[in-house]
Amino acid sequence: MAELKRSVGIFTIIALTITSMVGTGMFFGTAIGAGYAGNAVIISWIILLLISIYVAACFGELIALFPKAGGVYEFSKHAYGRFFSFIIGWVTWMMANISTTVLIVAALEYLLPPGFNMAIKIIIAIGIILLLNLVAYLGVDTSAAVLIFFATVSIAVLLAIIIPGSFHFNPGNFTPFFSFPPIAILVALFFMLEGLMGWEQASFLAEETVNPEKVIPKSLIISTIVAGLLALGVAVVSLGIIPWQSLAVSSAYISELSSLILGGVWTKVIAIGIVLTLIGSAAGGVISMPRLLLAMARDKLFIAQLAAIHPKRKTPHKAIFFQLIVSILIIIIGFGQYTVLLSMFVPLALIMYIAVIMAVPILRVKLRHAHRAFKTPFGIIGPVLVSLLYIGVVGAWLFQVPGAFSLFRLILSFVFFGLPIYLLLIFFYNPDAIVRFTNYFSRLNLWMENFLLPKKLQKEILGLFRDLKDKSVLEYGSGVGTLTLHLAEAVGPGGKVYATDLSHRNIHLLSKRLEKKKLGNVIPVHDEHQVNRVPPSVGEVDFVFSVGMMGYMQDVKKILAEMNRRLPESGRVLFIEYVNFFQFLPDAEWISDLPRLRRIFREAGFSVKIEKKYGLLWNYLLVYGIKSERDVPVI
Repeated sequence: MAELKRSVGIFTIIALTITSMVGTGMFFGTAIGAGYAGNAVIISWIILLLISIYVAACFGELIALFPKAGGVYEFSKHAYGRFFSFIIGWVTWMMANISTTVLIVAALEYLLPPGFNMAIKIIIAIGIILLLNLVAYLGVDTSAAVLIFFATVSIAVLLAIIIPGSFHFNPGNFTPFFSFPPIAILVALFFMLEGLMGWEQASFLAEETVNPEKVIPKSLIISTIVAGLLALGVAVVSLGIIPWQSLAVSSAYISELSSLILGGVWTKVIAIGIVLTLIGSAAGGVISMPRLLLAMARDKLFIAQLAAIHPKRKTPHKAIFFQLIVSILIIIIGFGQYTVLLSMFVPLALIMYIAVIMAVPILRVKLRHAHRAFKTPFGIIGPVLVSLLYIGVVGAWLFQVPGAFSLFRLILSFVFFGLPIYLLLIFFYNPDAIVRFTNYFSRLNLWMENFLLPKKLQKEILGLFRDLKDKSVLEYGSGVGTLTLHLAEAVGPGGKVYATDLSHRNIHLLSKRLEKKKLGNVIPVHDEHQVNRVPPSVGEVDFVFSVGMMGYMQDVKKILAEMNRRLPESGRVLFIEYVNFFQFLPDAEWISDLPRLRRIFREAGFSVKIEKKYGLLWNYLLVYGIKSERDVPVI
């Protein structure tokens, strides 16, 4: 099995973190923040720098403790368990995709003149997304070179503003310093937070980093100090040259600033540098985030196919492709709405960051004896205080900015959208959850049996129940008996039907239906371990029939082998499975790959034919064939 390539060093991690941090907050945040706090936006930057250094240390401790590809998801799994780790991973992934859009929108705002054709802007943005994902696909060494290039450009651009700008500094611009109530500092901080975020990007490369326990904590702190001082320097120089009243209404004040301090061709050079810096920041997320999907897929908490690693490139190529599709959709939907996207991004980011830093004190208690190669100071009280400050920042935004509550409700809906996906995934892989679910909804299944399995499809299936008179049948997963009664009629009084199910309530409802119809040739069998076996009480049979159970099989090869032992040569099998729920939710990996599915049946001694029937909300997969020593055509 292919593994990720461990070749990342300290310079790559520093470059990744710097490029991730030097986001739009450095080029837009001061202007937006000045509109709320005036010159006191400088205090917001100082607070942000101090908090960010501490959060970097928290990430350093957690990465040193769990140097795995999943990063924030991995920490959360150990601190909070599977459900909350899924939610945090889901939030992080959504946040990263929105962040990529924010950065590319901002880059094109600098690159293209006002009023430029929106459709062409979107095409350019998609082109950038394609290029960055290609870099991610090519491998970690290519990605490292690209990240170091972007980090170098980022630092050079910021220094090109700070150093010459200091010679044009006017201290009088800072009088008066306080023009708004103190709470305005927190509101300004909300719109600047994105300017120093990105530690999670490094966490996703931990599995590919050489000596990650030492390299990554050191890299995070160095990167945060460098990026934070550069951001603060740009803010001070900007306010020292352009009064905050003018800065607050400027849409591209860095361009105006570079024109004042450099002039001529250098203004265009700085503008191009800013575009490259913002694209570089987007590159950090594009390169690192597929590792999050990889880790969640490994734990069967996301689409299992995304755990694949390219045998040559050693990159999570399927996760990269999935990310590409989603990023393009977000670009198309959200393009041109920078402030709205930023207001969606920051609360999602803070939900994730609060969960991550609070994992430090939780794991200090849960894993008190674990070796920690790096420990953050004040590891119990520090994360609590930073979390309270983050909550205060969101509260200030909610109560001070018009429309914030409606946006926040939208953000929460994004978070809760992960719940049905989580439930569907655990039904694929968690036998206990499957049993609880089928027990709970057994009565609903009875009422909706003709909707779940339409009568037209039932009629087609019944046409396959030929030559069963006086035969024995295993109905593997009878449910509430939608087709059991037809099987009983097909085998007749001289035949036998073993109707097995993992839900005792389904079996109870089936037994009542059999009693009402006075059918004595059906043997109901309750077996809550059915997802791992054929019930032991089932004897030899001539036909195996199953509806809706393939996706729940935890050990499909073992189950098919047990069915094979109970069938005679040329004994028949017919499996029907619900697939493509709502036309976009994933199926179990081994079911979605039809050549692999056919191969699994062949290895178990069956020759099968596979067909798909299309429905409105989902499709139906039919697998039918015979037990045969040789692979023979099935008609």
